[in-house]
Amino acid sequence: MDPKILKELVIPGGGKIVFLILDGLGGIQMEEKGGTELQVARTPNLDRLAERSSCGLLDPVGPGITPGSGPAHFALFGYDPFEYNIGRGILEATGIDFPLTERDVVARMNFATVDQAGRVVDRRAGRIATEINQRICRKLSRELQVEEGVKVMVEPVKEHRAILVLRGEGLRGEIEDTDPEREGVLPLDPKAAVPEAERTASLVGKIVAQTGKILSAEPKANMVLLRGFAKHTKYPSMKERYGLHSLAIATYPMYRGISRLVGMTVLSEVHNLEEEFQALTDHFSDYDFFYLHVKQTDSRGEDGNFDAKVAVIEEVDQYLPRVLALKPDVLVVTGDHSTPAKMAGHSWHPLPLILHSKYCLIDAVKEFDEVSCLGGALGRMRSVDLMPLALANARRLTKFGA
Repeated sequence: MDPKILKELVIPGGGKIVFLILDGLGGIQMEEKGGTELQVARTPNLDRLAERSSCGLLDPVGPGITPGSGPAHFALFGYDPFEYNIGRGILEATGIDFPLTERDVVARMNFATVDQAGRVVDRRAGRIATEINQRICRKLSRELQVEEGVKVMVEPVKEHRAILVLRGEGLRGEIEDTDPEREGVLPLDPKAAVPEAERTASLVGKIVAQTGKILSAEPKANMVLLRGFAKHTKYPSMKERYGLHSLAIATYPMYRGISRLVGMTVLSEVHNLEEEFQALTDHFSDYDFFYLHVKQTDSRGEDGNFDAKVAVIEEVDQYLPRVLALKPDVLVVTGDHSTPAKMAGHSWHPLPLILHSKYCLIDAVKEFDEVSCLGGALGRMRSVDLMPLALANARRLTKFGA
């Protein structure tokens, strides 16, 4: 829907909306396991909710397109993922509340392990402890140098994740990733996507070369992989677009960053599922829209650990009655993208969706999984169209036309 038209339809007041987002929720069948992660998981609460709701499947960006977390989340919040295709570095930086300026180019940094030939052995350096990450970032910030007038900053995020910030005049963000997105190969060279970014790409190349030398003695984190280069820009807020006073509840910095970019209030004191669901209860009277993010489904999928992903889904199912006890006017349960354990990474597969409200059309779906939801009332739709449906079910949209 055209955001200008949607903005004209928004009316003050209306009900409360909860988006329960299980990151990487979708899967594909593993014959030896008996189905997808959702089909195998014991989810009595989610299944009962599906029985009383409208169900369907979501394409995060479009059929066949594998999305990153950034565009997938922007789509969930009703922002066209092609128009708002922001670099991962900006999301990570805003997630840790790093003070960005218009002179900054930012990239997401993964500490990685490479062998003596320079080939990537582990893209995540064994998910090193955050304390090790912090020590290495301090070392890199002290020792990295490029050219006069350009400041290099390396800031820790969590585990193997960090950000690289270049601050100076005339820098550009159109740089291709150095992360090859697979192991057993050499990191990629930073290349300029446009001629104007050649200088910045050259600076990044110098930084990568220096980093390899500085970290050569580290047992695991002896190289960095960079992706999502971008410059900072301002985005219209959820309040401006939908009139929503919104709260984000997430344990991982990047998802807090996405939330800040669209104007949500962000809780920074939650560290696990128990604290996330308790925070929803504690703040339920204070906001109109709630985004509760579960990261572990995605992490376990990326690890290729089918059973562990099933266990996370089952744990979330146990918390669902606490959400229902709050009686939100609209409850959406879905993911941002699929991360099948069978593929150990993001995929293009559609996501199962529950939309529950007292105005939804109850369909024949009895179980919450990818195959069952295919027969739901919502059919197969784009993630970007979910927010208008949620607003309508919360009675927050007026009639279009005479």
